[in-house]
Amino acid sequence: MLLLQTWYGLNDYQVEDRVNDSFACSEFIGLPLDFPSPDHSLVSKFRTELTKTKAFEKLFKEINKQRMKKGIIVKEGAIVDATLTRSPRSPKGKATYEITNDLEDPKDPEQEKEQLKLVKVKQPGVDDEARWVCKGGDFTFGYKAHAVSDPNGLFIGIHTTEANVNEISNLEVVLANVPIEKGARLFGDKGYRSQKNEKLLKKMGLKNGIMHKKSRGKTLSRAKQEMNDFITQHRYPIERSFGGIKRWFKSGVARYAGLEKTHTQHLMEAIAYNLKRSPGIVMSMS
Repeated sequence: MLLLQTWYGLNDYQVEDRVNDSFACSEFIGLPLDFPSPDHSLVSKFRTELTKTKAFEKLFKEINKQRMKKGIIVKEGAIVDATLTRSPRSPKGKATYEITNDLEDPKDPEQEKEQLKLVKVKQPGVDDEARWVCKGGDFTFGYKAHAVSDPNGLFIGIHTTEANVNEISNLEVVLANVPIEKGARLFGDKGYRSQKNEKLLKKMGLKNGIMHKKSRGKTLSRAKQEMNDFITQHRYPIERSFGGIKRWFKSGVARYAGLEKTHTQHLMEAIAYNLKRSPGIVMSMS
């Protein structure tokens, strides 16, 4: 049901109705015709429980492991990139603050000299874990999915942060436990270029396929420009994958509040995308 929900961009109420109304959907989840669909509250509780136990991470890795054995996902090369997920639960208007007493017991004379605290007033319905970021002159409130894909654009690693976390500082975390063979090349845009990340790739035994960026007041050499053109030709699959998720699954917006639940959404989208693409890759292999 979570797969159906992701593939068709349905909320908990809609997926319950879809299973009840569609023979194909009920057959897909193995539900007998004389049994009603699990209701929306059960779907929500199930997803929440799997999120708490980090079961989606295990499912993502297990499904990918099976596809690697079939040769659908390959480890000879990888692409890293990030995309924003907008949260509709942004604060409205200017932030307001209130002064609160920081005393454990306001009547205790020994604590009279304690300073007062300035506390930000929480707006109802606002996602407190999401953050603002400005990209290309546009402000977005939400989260960021840091992803690694194989050369075909199938996802092999997902890491979720607040929207204002930059890519350059997260590469080591993003690549942790990602199945890439030593000697393979990691492609990425210039947002990942740094001396720290160059040392990281050497330590991991990976070839550096991160685009060069020019220094202030200088231009790139011809060799570096040609290298950037080569990298561009090899890193487009992950951008296509992000576009496919947003177009096919009506994604790009956080369905739930909170970092952990949004990470669950990103993992389910990666699983659903890999499953959707797999048959076509199998056909091209035969």
